[in-house]
Parts: sequence; structure tokens; C-alpha cells
Amino acid sequence: MKKIKFPSAQTILLLIAALVTLLTWLIPAGKYDTLVYNKETNSFIQTSTNGTTNLPATQEKLNVLGVKIPLEKFTSGDIYKAINIPNTYKKLEAKPQGVFEFIKSPIKGIIEAADIIFLVLIIGGLIGIINSTGAFDAGITWLAKVLKGREYWLIILVTVLVAAGGTTFGFAEETIAFFPILIPVFLAAKYDALVGVACIFIGSSIGTMCSTINPFSTIIGSDSAGINWTTGLAGRTIMLISCLVISIAYMMRYAKRVKNDPTKSIIYDQQQEIAALFSNTTTTTTKITPRLSLALFIFAMCFVIMIIGVVALDWWFIEMTATFLVGAILIGVVANIKESTFVDTFVKGAGDLLGVALIIGIARGITVIMADGLISDTMLYYASDVTNGMNKGLFASVMTCIYAGLSFFIPSSSGMAVLTMPIMSPLADGVGVGREIVVNAYQYGMGLFYLINPTGLILASLAIVKVGFNKWLKFIMPLFIILVVFTLIVMTISSYI
Repeated sequence: MKKIKFPSAQTILLLIAALVTLLTWLIPAGKYDTLVYNKETNSFIQTSTNGTTNLPATQEKLNVLGVKIPLEKFTSGDIYKAINIPNTYKKLEAKPQGVFEFIKSPIKGIIEAADIIFLVLIIGGLIGIINSTGAFDAGITWLAKVLKGREYWLIILVTVLVAAGGTTFGFAEETIAFFPILIPVFLAAKYDALVGVACIFIGSSIGTMCSTINPFSTIIGSDSAGINWTTGLAGRTIMLISCLVISIAYMMRYAKRVKNDPTKSIIYDQQQEIAALFSNTTTTTTKITPRLSLALFIFAMCFVIMIIGVVALDWWFIEMTATFLVGAILIGVVANIKESTFVDTFVKGAGDLLGVALIIGIARGITVIMADGLISDTMLYYASDVTNGMNKGLFASVMTCIYAGLSFFIPSSSGMAVLTMPIMSPLADGVGVGREIVVNAYQYGMGLFYLINPTGLILASLAIVKVGFNKWLKFIMPLFIILVVFTLIVMTISSYI
């Protein structure tokens, strides 16, 4: 009997999209009124099923609406997206999505995710150019020699550095750029590709899960809850260190087993296939020349400039994409690549990541179906009722689980914050815990589920190295269970402190 093959990432997402389409027929439609600040007129705009209303931008008006958020959070620009207004949920006429809407959803998702998709494609072109020069090959060979006997430092450094980016500025989508670059380094160190994927993805996940000063989760979540973002900071810092230690120990244990016996690798049957993807970087003997050194310097500076731009200059996908495009052109000039060859190589490199780009678009299409079917707010409404009458410890744990479930449908951290915090954070007052417990539950719940969430970035990340989702689940589930148990214990204890 022929062995059944686990479906591809694209198929998994389409199956999920079909399930969500079905849910729009089963879950009642409904929506909260929303409130957004208009900077030009210094007023609020309330949007409901009856239309829009201009309201004075005053603290008194926020209090009347039940929005327990300081006015300056809106006027300063900290909260710039529309927030849900508590106690305004209304059931609406059902808008079930049909077969035609399901078929259109990937296309709509690709259009909505065009910014990150173009970033991925341009990065693919850049990598194609740097690979064609031989500079990256030479750099990997040199690094493998330097790390010989100390390869475990690669796991520690990559995980900690990526986590630092996640906890400070939400380093998530940007990590897509690092998979094609760092995976060959891990292969050269005699680890398997899963170790490389894990260091980057888990590092990013733990960093964003335990965000300390991340404006896209901690700050906007705290602002939306009506508290200062420093409230609970010490606890989140301890949580960050603890989860990193647990995760690094788990990855190093697996990596050591694979290094000692490659047959212990979960992806051992794909060893040759994956090696072929990075064959240039695993068999090369190219030596570094001044020209190649300059090309590598330009390549590295693209990422340095990207990080500086995001952190200090409010850059986003357009600016990041432009940085990588300019970097590719400069490398082409330095390496003296012919114009026609440059174009062909760049297009081929972009094509290598086209599958990744499509996965991102299809995943975004799932949220499009939910929004068009008007079921997101309904799930939020019923989720907020679950915690009525709970004790402190149970409330904290259940809230974490609720946010984990909601993140399947709302994978955006900033989107989750503004949609749910005005509804969820007041529940803490009734239970007798600080609102930072809800903020932490939001971060930890989303961060934990992000490790296995198919509507997040894991499928796109795995697609780069052609690893199936089933093999990732086999690798990550023991660590996932450990982190879930640890997090729920921490949340229960913290609710009583």
C-alpha cells in the first residue's frame, strides 16, 4: 500500500480556509462598534451598523463609552487603529461565505499581503545575486572553520539575537530574510536544517511572546488596556529569560544527538534533498577576495540598515524592500555582473521564494474570509463571557488559552490588541487582578500558539527548506507542551502576587 504523503503548506492553508468558510455558516454574524481618533479634526469617529458619528476627543467621552484608556494614548498616536467599544456587540444578518468567496480569498490575501510578499521576493533576488558571486560560499566556508568544535555557540547566539529583536521591536516577518542565509551555516556545522529553522523561528517566537518594549504588542496592548506598558515588565523579563533557557537547552539536546548520529534527525530522509538546495554553500572551496569581502559587507549592511530603520526611523515593508533592492544592485556592480545576467539571476532568486510568498498570501486570505463573514467579533464576544465568576488563578490560565485560540483567527499582534483589549482587560477588574495579567495572557497565549499556528509564519518558514509541517510538529511538540505547562503555572502564581 502506497504511503500517504502529508499535504503541502499551501494545501493545509486551503483546507483551513475551507473550514473557516464553513464556520461562517455556523457562527452567528456580529460586530462591535469601533472608535478611531482623527488627528486632523481632533475628534473621535464612532462606526456602528447605523453609520459613523463624530464625537469630541475628551476623556469624559471615553469614560461614557466605557473605554478605560487615557486620552493621550490616542492623541499621541500610540493607538492609531480602530478599537472595539465595550458593550456594543450586536448580532447582524448572517453573511455566510460561499464557494466563490472561498476561491477569491487567496487572491484577496495576496493583494492584502503584497507588502511582505514583495519583501520576500526581493530578498530572494538579493540572495540569488550574492550566491552567484561566490561570496556567500566563501563566507560560509570560513565561518565553518572558525566554529569547528564550538558549533553549539551558533545555536545560542542566533537564538538569543533573534529573540532580542523579537522582544524589542517585534522581529517576526523580517526573519524570513534570514532562513536562506543561516540554514547553510547550520548545515556546514553538521546540524540538520531543523536546528537552523528552530533557532530562528523559536528565537523570534519567544522574543515576541515575552515582549518587553515591543511597540507592536507590549506597548499597544498595555495602552489599549489603559495601563502603563512598564506594568508587569519585570515579570515579562524573567519569563523571557526562563523560556529562552528552556528552549535553547531543548534545541541543543536535539542538535547534539543529530551531530553525533545523523540518522537521529527527524528529517534524515530529506538529507540529500535539503543539501541540494544549499549545495553551493556546503561543498564550496571558494576563497575570500577583497571584491567578495566588499560584496559580503554590502550584504550584511542591508540587514543592519533594515534593523536600524525599523527601530529608529519607523520604517516598514516598503523601506525594507527598497534597502534589499539597492543592496542587490550594489553587489552586482561590485561583482561586475553583466546587466542581462544580473536580471536573470535576480529573477531566478526571487522565483525560488515564490512558493513562500504564496503561502503568506493564502494565510492572509483566511482572515479575509473571517472579516467578510463577520464572525471575528462574535468569537470575541462569547470568549469574553467564558471567564465570568472564575477565581484569579483559573482566570489567568483560561485567558491565556482564549488568546491562544483567538490567535488562530487573528494572527496579528497589534490587530489582536486593539480589537480585544478594550473588551477583555475590564474583566480583570471584576476578578480582582491587575490588567497586566490580561496583557500577559494576550502575549503568552499568542506566542505559544505561534509555535504551531499554521496561519502564522511557520509554514512559510518551513517551505524555504522544504520541510513538512508534520515533521515540525514532531520536533516542536515536546517543547511546546513544556512551555505551555510552565506558562500556565507562571500565570497562575502571578495572579496571586
